Amino acid sequence: MASLTAWLDGFAWPWLLLVLPLPWLARWLLPARHSTSAALKVPFDERMQRLGGAAGGLRSGAVSWLAWLAWALLCVAAARPQQLGEPIQPPHQGRELMLALDLSGSMSEPDMQLGGRAVDRLTAAKAVLSDFLDRRQGDRVGLLVFGRRAYVLTPLTQDLVSVRSQLADSVVGLAGQETAIGDAIGLAVKRLAAGPAARAGDEHVLILLTDGVNTAGLLEPLKAAELARDAGVRVHTIAFGGDGSMSLFGFQLPMPGGGDEVDEATLRKVAETTGGRFFRGRDTAELAGIYAEIDRLEPVERAGLAVRPKIERYAWPLGAAFVLGLLAFALPQRRRA
Repeated sequence: MASLTAWLDGFAWPWLLLVLPLPWLARWLLPARHSTSAALKVPFDERMQRLGGAAGGLRSGAVSWLAWLAWALLCVAAARPQQLGEPIQPPHQGRELMLALDLSGSMSEPDMQLGGRAVDRLTAAKAVLSDFLDRRQGDRVGLLVFGRRAYVLTPLTQDLVSVRSQLADSVVGLAGQETAIGDAIGLAVKRLAAGPAARAGDEHVLILLTDGVNTAGLLEPLKAAELARDAGVRVHTIAFGGDGSMSLFGFQLPMPGGGDEVDEATLRKVAETTGGRFFRGRDTAELAGIYAEIDRLEPVERAGLAVRPKIERYAWPLGAAFVLGLLAFALPQRRRA
């Protein structure tokens, strides 16, 4: 019984096999029709019957068997036989990740080194973030920028090309010259909490990079951190920026207006409140190491349940039934020849 059940499981519509004896039932139940008059009379009728009797019986029997076999194959094809393929381990999305990037005026200070040349802080951050995005295939990532206000440039999406494009187009001052860290956290929490991962119970993470102190906005950073904690959003904070100097011919020269301090204490408290990590990056190399560490802390995906795809095999019995039908049709013609 178990083997029969396993065999029937190999069909998508096994109930269609019930029509297999339908021609036999029709032949048995329906009365035969007999004709009392010959359709054609010829003077040598008896001699033709004697010559073709044996061959005709053999031919009729062969055609009948071919027709029955073709019908059985058609029934099998209609039941849609299927075969289990090799097991596939699909990825399971484990992260919804929002990137928050500071675009305040201080991000234009050229105190970073990239490829042996001096660049501003935003250019260095873009280069490192772009490399970070290359390793997040499979995650849903969003991009948020903030200055005096916070704006979402890219909602949560798996289209990382769009995220990278919006990142490249970001410029200093796009969101204002000040720094609204609390509002940025609050907006990110709102977007993450409204995503499908919030309902599915998956992880949602905010990575916030800033080089300044909260000077604008309606929401205080620590209050925003409490909201993030209550919403289950883990916040990693990155204090970024050098000492306000630039390298010229091997000498460190102070930049006018440089040396603005980062509120490390507040950023550290925000990360601790939400279960995240605080990082301090003073140059491009340190920043790249920070994002590599975050990449390790927040793996892209977890293995899902293995599945075995079903491969349709109805074409084989359908093709065989077609060939048998051609043979049944051609066999009498060949006999008459």
